[in-house]
Amino acid sequence: MPSFSLFDLFWIFIILISLQPLLQRHRLQMQRMRCIRQMERERGSRVITLIHRQETMSFLGFPVMRFIDMDDSEQVLRAIKMTDPQVPIDLVLHTPGGLVLASEQIAYALARRPGKVTVFVPHYAMSGGTLIALAADELVMDENAVLGPVDPQVGQYPAASILQAVQAKDVNELDDQTLILADIARKAMQQMKRTVTELLSERMSPEEAERVATVLTSGTWTHDYPITVSQARELGLNVRTDMPHEVYQLMELYPQAGAGRPSVEYIPVPYQPPTPPGRRPLGRDQR
Repeated sequence: MPSFSLFDLFWIFIILISLQPLLQRHRLQMQRMRCIRQMERERGSRVITLIHRQETMSFLGFPVMRFIDMDDSEQVLRAIKMTDPQVPIDLVLHTPGGLVLASEQIAYALARRPGKVTVFVPHYAMSGGTLIALAADELVMDENAVLGPVDPQVGQYPAASILQAVQAKDVNELDDQTLILADIARKAMQQMKRTVTELLSERMSPEEAERVATVLTSGTWTHDYPITVSQARELGLNVRTDMPHEVYQLMELYPQAGAGRPSVEYIPVPYQPPTPPGRRPLGRDQR
């Protein structure tokens, strides 16, 4: 019978501790796949998730913010390519935004599909996420979910603000770098407006599509302004709020990187209205 020294036990403990995150990640991945497959069976669709959380690096433990990047666009485009053109696609979208090029690629790929595209926004889809949502045939948002403006940013400044600052001064007072920034800002706004107009033209008249595109791209609000369901409807977007329960279940399987103590806690069961004082629910024999 093999015997273990204290040193051997110590190393076995270290190995088990190091494997625990991998096993937890694998378990979560399997749960996600089961939830996605269940939603696909019930809706007869291909389900794709584009969910960005603050994640923790596996070794150093530093939080890293995720956003829409080229790797995301490549994976979503591959998933679309693997789906028959007539099969509906359901995209669960939760993101702070990201690269314009990546967002535009995903949006155009969804808009070109003959099959129905439904985008679900359980919490928020800002900036590039909103651009993707505009490509959907059907947009489903939680009652408290928000979208965001898609006005382009040039460096650390909004393109619309750069143009306003330049227009307020005499051109002879501006240096070459500022004039170049203004030229880039003008082109960026024109390009984004054209993109949004094209995405909306399938479901709106050209005039309505251009009006909505102007509001979303011209710096009407700050870039992080939350566009609520009611405001989205006022803009003319066709928004529903009957979010499938499976979407919330799926979001539970994408936990935010923890920091020891949770910042939000509650008893995770549905609550019903309280019984008025002096009244008890009737039992079966009392009815």
